[in-house]
Amino acid sequence: MAEASQPARLISLDVFRGLTVAAMILVNNPGDWGHIYAPLEHAKWHGCTPTDLIFPFFLFIVGVSISYALSAARQQPATHGAAMWRVLRRAAVLFGLGLLMALYPKYEFDTVRIPGVLARISWVFLACGILFLKISRRQQIGLLIGLLVGYNVLLQLVPVPGFGPANLEPETNLGAWLDRAVFTEAHLWKQSRTWDPEGLLGTLPAIATGLLGMLVGQYLRRRELEPAVRVVQLFVVATGLIVGGLIWNLWFPINKSLWTSSYVLYTGGLATAALALLYWLCDVRGRRGWWTSFGQVYGVNAITVFFLSGIVAKTLNAVHVGEGVPLKAWLYNTFFTPYFSPVNASLAGALVCVLIWFGVLWGMYRRNIIVKV
Repeated sequence: MAEASQPARLISLDVFRGLTVAAMILVNNPGDWGHIYAPLEHAKWHGCTPTDLIFPFFLFIVGVSISYALSAARQQPATHGAAMWRVLRRAAVLFGLGLLMALYPKYEFDTVRIPGVLARISWVFLACGILFLKISRRQQIGLLIGLLVGYNVLLQLVPVPGFGPANLEPETNLGAWLDRAVFTEAHLWKQSRTWDPEGLLGTLPAIATGLLGMLVGQYLRRRELEPAVRVVQLFVVATGLIVGGLIWNLWFPINKSLWTSSYVLYTGGLATAALALLYWLCDVRGRRGWWTSFGQVYGVNAITVFFLSGIVAKTLNAVHVGEGVPLKAWLYNTFFTPYFSPVNASLAGALVCVLIWFGVLWGMYRRNIIVKV
């Protein structure tokens, strides 16, 4: 069966990216942080909610995208230098945008959070981009296994300086100690200042998530296999990853904040299954509808809308009306609180935020405005 899209670009990947970043905006912008449906919250520590799938899905997509964007350069060693410079430049821009988001609007350099979502994306993109250009697929698989096993050993066997035996507690695990040693408490996640969910050590398994995406992307590019065969085999791989993650969870618990090895396998398996399904529907069968349009509109400007939505949310909290009431709170209390129960008002506020940004992105999409980050 012929594929509906051009080989050089996957419609399914744009849709997957768009649905993921839309979900990210949904969970990041509730009307009231005190009233949220459980699936829209992160797990308190060990465990995994639907919200905990969003970030690893995005890093997985980063890996898949790299396998498409750099495939031509990989085959021409003479172009590796220029390609690596582009990777470095884009990683620097991503990191800079993350730092700007953390600084805005008060620009308190003494306490700005240095790790963060965009910072982790930049580190994963940089590492995976270089690895894709310089090492073989077999070496990528070996490195993936080494990162996951090595990270497990570090967190569960290496003693934590100043605390004693290895442990997986928020403030006393090896990763938290490293973040305090490198960044100091002033530059960590403001909700704790003693550990950071996007810290340094956890970037190692996050790179493994990107590697999984790269490997899946390379497999999708194998044109000698029929699309149906590729889809079936990807579902088999996805099942193996999910089961492997659940088994590993028995002694190295699934945990987003620690980005544990079991979490990498479990979420990577779910991401592989989701992409395989979308690939079959969008690229093989050519099924399109409002949901694919929605995903594509968000997907082609994913980083742009994530950055702008964060800046706008901070602006609405910084601008005050009346007797010192933040504009965001005033809007929420005026248009949502009187008409819904507390938890439904909070959800309605988040959904309206997603729809407003869809309107902005739709206007950009119609004019073919794609901001390359």
